[in-house]
Amino acid sequence: MTKIHQKENGQWIFLDHDISPTFQIPHRKIIIRLALPRSPNPIAKLVFPTLRASRLLVRFKSVSSESTLFSMPERRPFVRLPTDVYPVNYGLRLKPDLIDFTFEGKLEAAVEVTQGTNQIVMNCADIDIITASFVPEGGEEINATGFNYQNEDEKVTLCFPSTLQKGSGLLKIDFVGELNDKMKGFYRSKYTIPSGEIRYAAVTQFEATDARRAFPCWDEPAIKATFDITLIVPKDRVALSNMNVVDRKPYPEDHSLVEVKFATTPIMSTYLVAFVIGEYDFVESQSSDGVTVRVYTPVGKAEQGRFALEVATKTLPFYKDYFSVPYPLPKIDLIAIADFAAGAMENWGLVTYRETALLIDPKNSCASSRQWVALVVGHELAHQWFGNLVTMEWWTHLWLNEGFASWIEYLCVDHCFPEYDIWTQFVSADYTRALDLDALDNSHPIEVDVGHPSEVDEIFDAISYSKGASVIRMLHNYIGDEDFRKGMNAYLLKFQHKNASTEDLWECLEQASGKPIAAVMNSWTKQMGFPIIVVDQEQHGSDRVLKISQKKFCASGPRNDENCPNWMVPISICTSEDPSCTKLEVLLDQPETTVNITNVAPDHWLKINPGTVGFYRIQYSSAMLESLLPGIRDLTLLPVDRLGLQNDLFSLARAGMISTVEVLKVMEAFVNEPNYTVWSDLSCNLGVLSSLLSHTDFHEDIQEFIRDLFTPIGMKLGWDSKTGEGHLDALLRGLVLGKLGKAGHKATLEEARRRFKEHVEGKQILPADLRSPVYLTVLKHGDSTTLDTMLKLHKQADMQEEKNRIERVLGAIPAPDIIQRVLNFALSEEVRPQDTVSVIGGVAGSSKQGRQAAWKLVKDNWEELHNRYQGGLLISRLIKLTVDGFAIDKMAAEVKSFFESHHAPAAERTVQQCCENILLNAAWLKRDADAIHQYLLQRKAPPV
Repeated sequence: MTKIHQKENGQWIFLDHDISPTFQIPHRKIIIRLALPRSPNPIAKLVFPTLRASRLLVRFKSVSSESTLFSMPERRPFVRLPTDVYPVNYGLRLKPDLIDFTFEGKLEAAVEVTQGTNQIVMNCADIDIITASFVPEGGEEINATGFNYQNEDEKVTLCFPSTLQKGSGLLKIDFVGELNDKMKGFYRSKYTIPSGEIRYAAVTQFEATDARRAFPCWDEPAIKATFDITLIVPKDRVALSNMNVVDRKPYPEDHSLVEVKFATTPIMSTYLVAFVIGEYDFVESQSSDGVTVRVYTPVGKAEQGRFALEVATKTLPFYKDYFSVPYPLPKIDLIAIADFAAGAMENWGLVTYRETALLIDPKNSCASSRQWVALVVGHELAHQWFGNLVTMEWWTHLWLNEGFASWIEYLCVDHCFPEYDIWTQFVSADYTRALDLDALDNSHPIEVDVGHPSEVDEIFDAISYSKGASVIRMLHNYIGDEDFRKGMNAYLLKFQHKNASTEDLWECLEQASGKPIAAVMNSWTKQMGFPIIVVDQEQHGSDRVLKISQKKFCASGPRNDENCPNWMVPISICTSEDPSCTKLEVLLDQPETTVNITNVAPDHWLKINPGTVGFYRIQYSSAMLESLLPGIRDLTLLPVDRLGLQNDLFSLARAGMISTVEVLKVMEAFVNEPNYTVWSDLSCNLGVLSSLLSHTDFHEDIQEFIRDLFTPIGMKLGWDSKTGEGHLDALLRGLVLGKLGKAGHKATLEEARRRFKEHVEGKQILPADLRSPVYLTVLKHGDSTTLDTMLKLHKQADMQEEKNRIERVLGAIPAPDIIQRVLNFALSEEVRPQDTVSVIGGVAGSSKQGRQAAWKLVKDNWEELHNRYQGGLLISRLIKLTVDGFAIDKMAAEVKSFFESHHAPAAERTVQQCCENILLNAAWLKRDADAIHQYLLQRKAPPV
């Protein structure tokens, strides 16, 4: 599954039940659901404040002078399904009603009884079972006498009057359910046909634990079976599932319907099953290895599927070659779903996407959208092998699925589009984001023990995805590509159609490489955090002696902890003689070591971690840092290392280990910088600093600093693309113009207004790559008329990409009364449910007033928002985007207090991380604000 984390104007944004009457009593401790007999749908949810006494306390240390206690509910006890009955094949017939939003289902599951029992326990949620029976092989049918729903555990126990004997049998269940509007399970997705009529598709999203909302099943990744799926659908609708259609015939009971039967799937996990019923066009091709590839689009937009089709047909043979294992299905479909919570989902043979993660219009899509589509297609197709063919044994190993796919998507895009310089972008997009999150006290290890289903959504985060990808990149570099591929092939062949754990992969890679993979990697996956590598040097004749030590890096600053963890750290070292070539590699497996490097002239510099591959921060001695800084200005350091050096320094400043003023001085050395990704990372960090200083009365001074830094590159690039420019030039121009416009650069603002006027009047349509920066600029310095015009453009936009582009920048509008209009718009029918979060987040990220207004909106509309995104990825993202930018101690207490009385189980860790970030921001502001102000004033002062 792909999480949304798309870049807009240099800022990374992290883009996942029936409605029951809810009676909330404050200070929630335990939830009791009252259900009608035989029905799992609760008629009331009562919250009792006195039934749970045990609590887990988490204390932040060294964040501010006032330590704050955060309480976290005790984990619910959880038991996996019994193993006395397991499925071999699911025969599943589903008949959705696209008018009343219900569905009827008939399950005939071939099962194996391993020991005599008079009950069968399965997963089941928001489904009503009508009848159930068991037919032992060669025996009489036994009707179930009762269905006991355990709603909190999302299970049902089918009770039988006699013992089901050991052996094979057929379990028959008739059931009904609702096509919900929560973007999980079997749900409805709203779309508009070209005539303007609103219609609904029936679609699925089962990962992690929502197949149980579509049919009763053994909904655990290790309980694999084959599936024979039949869908009964309106004859004018497209019906798709994991496999190819083998039969399509009229439905005897209603001639407006057809019965569509699909081929038997390979043995697979329930979370990878999918079906879609709706109206779609498609484009089709074949990969060079003979797999039929189709991209399904909204009606009339088939051509917008061409780019994804091109990427997919190149990607399948690339993975076949890389893994030395062929794609095992006869076809693969990629389909754009209107209402979709995540970025995409890797269902085997039927991959579902947000429209913006799949559709590209050659005239109206920007370069960043093309890149995003390429990455997401690469990610999901990697899962067809790594995740689908070989599946994690339990959700504890989710990181291996997602971390691996998040790494190899870049390898794939680098193969398809070398001009994207995608590995440099990885460092800004994934590596540094993971470092920032993992430096918090409220991070978590890559491998997390997961029990109850409510805990699974919490680990679909930057640790599982981005840190996972970063440590696999480090591992790949440590092993070397040839041995890595050999080990991967052995792993896939050994465990194909089975389940595996993290340790199984380490064993295969260890055998292929002869290196201590498990010992090295366990230090990165089983313990939280990462080290800061502290380096000093001495010159001894023609040799350079390095003293290298490691300690845990904490966002709140150094700790004197006797029980400090250690990592096994692969460390590479290069010199100014050849910055692209590693001169020495060592494995740091103790707190400190000394390394001797021969033949290094006294005037040459040494750089640790060339390529910024090792997952750690670096603190150089003053002399070493001074020797490296000219490499930024004269570009002798590689782009990825210029980026890494600046990012490390910024992180050290936030942790109070150096002054922020020192980082601002280093940033000024980037005046000659030509590289898009380096500018992008600078832009992100200056955005963080600008947000922090919005809490002061000298916010305008940092805007002037941004204008001064970005003006030379802005003047060099200009507004219009030049002959011979490519993908990265387009990204850089959009980034720089957006940054200058937002910061109030006069010439940029005037030109943006001129071009916007011509665009609106239809005289000169803006190129797609300029729309975001122009929209942002005119809104940031606009009024209610500007907002009216933008909302009109939004209504007229036919492409979801354009709607999202507008939605993400609406929050830039400055006036408090107009901000409220934007927030009202966010909750309106004009914005798709999954995109509301981006609009609210845009408001919160744009100004101090916006942040306060967005937080008030979330509090005032909490029940509606929580119900909308219940237990999904989007609720965490909403909370993070809304409150992460506060910088006052009392706001941490307010946020903590609110979520103690307004429970969000899928976002508990996010809430703790946000509270920690607020306290870190407050401490940073208290510590450095005056020095920053003095430095910014001194820059403006005329020379004496």
